[in-house]
Amino acid sequence: MLRWTCTVGQVVRKLHEGEVVAGVTSLADEVYVLREKERDQVEVYDVINYRLQRHLTVPKNIRVFEDMTSCKHYRCVYISDDGGECIHRLDVQGAFTQWTVKGRPRGISVNAAHNVLVTCRDVRKIKEFSSHGDLLRELKLPVAVINPRHAIQTRNGEFIVCHGGLRDDAVCRVCKISADGRHVIHSHGGQPGSDTGQYYWPIRLAVDNNEFVFVADYDNRRVTLLSPTLDYIGQVVSPDDLKGGPYGLCLDVHRRRLYVADIELKDSKFTAGRVVVLRT
Repeated sequence: MLRWTCTVGQVVRKLHEGEVVAGVTSLADEVYVLREKERDQVEVYDVINYRLQRHLTVPKNIRVFEDMTSCKHYRCVYISDDGGECIHRLDVQGAFTQWTVKGRPRGISVNAAHNVLVTCRDVRKIKEFSSHGDLLRELKLPVAVINPRHAIQTRNGEFIVCHGGLRDDAVCRVCKISADGRHVIHSHGGQPGSDTGQYYWPIRLAVDNNEFVFVADYDNRRVTLLSPTLDYIGQVVSPDDLKGGPYGLCLDVHRRRLYVADIELKDSKFTAGRVVVLRT
């Protein structure tokens, strides 16, 4: 079993600065970067030299991109669109489809069954869809989980969820929730703050094969590493590694690379972004 002994990631590359990066993911030998712009929103890089290979365009829609993830089984990437209240599906050949969520989608992930988990903050639900958009089930989260941002399902069916971050939220934390969605099993965090046991805006998660948890805390400008029982291990990404804050995460466990979407916030508006690549 892999145990994390080094808690500080080493920056190996920073992809070029440009429009706001709404998400990042890896698939096969490529890295996909989602940017907020009118066309060519998806940039595709190789994973060796990080050279730009091509662009892909999301069909015109009411777009407010929130997150991106990938599925090796179906060889596709998924994009959550808060503005259109939908999920976009992009296969490696560039074909797009989409489906309606009937809720405002935030973070997305793919579980062991190759289904898409969509976190809907406003209704406090995790919705599970097939790869082609069939709604399979909805889980209502415990009442204590306010403003959920992202959820990842573990191999035994439990969920890791981060929540909180609006101005009046009394609690910002990461929780492990039972497979039926009813009970909080473990948690890390509580009252908003900047100490090691606190968060201000825990917005995205990544989980490795041994269920160690990476947490992107945007307002504290850091990525924290937690044990499978959500005990604090250390800080993987520090403010010194970023120009803004970590908005998205992708963990390539085979290459031991952590991709961080680093975006800047000025006058309450996201203005620019880049992807920071770290060796973990």
